[in-house]
Amino acid sequence: MAPADWHSLYPFTSRELSLDGLHYRYLDEGSGEPLLLVHGNPTWSFYWRRLVVGLRDRYRLIVPDHIGCGQSDKPQDYPYRLAQHATNLRRLIEALGLERITLVAHDWGGAIGLTAATAEPQRFARLVLMNTGAFRAPRIPLRIRVCRTPLVGPLAVRGLNGFARAALWMATERGLAPDVAAGLLAPYGNWNDRVAIQRFVEDIPMKPSHPSYATLLATEQGLATLAHLPTLLVWGMRDWCFTPWFFERFRQFFPQAETCPLPEAGHYVVEDAPEEVLAAIEGFLSRHALSPGKAAVPQ
Repeated sequence: MAPADWHSLYPFTSRELSLDGLHYRYLDEGSGEPLLLVHGNPTWSFYWRRLVVGLRDRYRLIVPDHIGCGQSDKPQDYPYRLAQHATNLRRLIEALGLERITLVAHDWGGAIGLTAATAEPQRFARLVLMNTGAFRAPRIPLRIRVCRTPLVGPLAVRGLNGFARAALWMATERGLAPDVAAGLLAPYGNWNDRVAIQRFVEDIPMKPSHPSYATLLATEQGLATLAHLPTLLVWGMRDWCFTPWFFERFRQFFPQAETCPLPEAGHYVVEDAPEEVLAAIEGFLSRHALSPGKAAVPQ
């Protein structure tokens, strides 16, 4: 049976920024205050499609695909590390001249986006964080640890597409329509296409000897520089990966944050509760409207 057609769900024009010869693809929809939507693993900009459609009449939505993900290039020999992804995001921000940014981040997007934000806090105005982390955690779930196992991990993740396929049912509580599932899987059709999925799994730093540990620690320590920003935590409380522990940990870093816990939603919170998530973000942006100022012009 042919996979369901997902293209009608993604009615956007992809743009690109050249990063040292690599094509870094992103969406640039709407106009006004910039909302920077940063995805995680194993998703891509497709994950944010409902928010783009729902908000582009009032805001400018910048939605990148990390190198190795979505429609961006997928080099096989590349430093797929937290620091590199954050640097790429900062280069996009600088290329587009973005200021007064509202960061909207999910999964790895939180660590990547907040690493960029702690490096240049003057560019950011608000934070919306969903089922993510940007600090050290005491453990990794068993089902992710298995994917980090030599030989077995690459065979499952890259050979069988086990990580992305398993997420279609393990990351959602309400299930996914066939066209949505097809869209989430679309960029990851073969071994080479899945390189970043594997590298993200391997890049979770649990020990000081890990190459990304120092980066994550610096981001964790830098969160205090963002604590004054209006912040919204939207959380699928049935997430087995970024569990409510992460939600409560963020509340310690951002004690003034507004919260929107969604008790029936899982890790793919935008898929499980799209209307609730959109309403929560709309309300938050309205309550914390920015004073008039210079807005970046779309490139």
